[in-house]
Amino acid sequence: MPARASRNLHVPLSEALHDRLRAEATRRGRPATALAREAIEAWVEDLEREALGDAIAGYAVAMAGTRADLDEDLERSAAEHLRRTGLKR
Repeated sequence: MPARASRNLHVPLSEALHDRLRAEATRRGRPATALAREAIEAWVEDLEREALGDAIAGYAVAMAGTRADLDEDLERSAAEHLRRTGLKR
């Protein structure tokens, strides 16, 4: 399998943040670049998850009350289940 190409990104850090990143890398015995890459990956995944949630919520609002809305029988069944089990929304 061919190696995946990687791209470099220059990210200027304040001296204080750079020192904190280096100290954490030393504590963990890992390269600072690996910690930075993982933090950026996690942040981008959070942004993507948030965007997906916003898109789903927007779709739900746009479709509310239309034929694409929740099936009435399913909604009635779910409401009955909540009443029987005493669960709150």
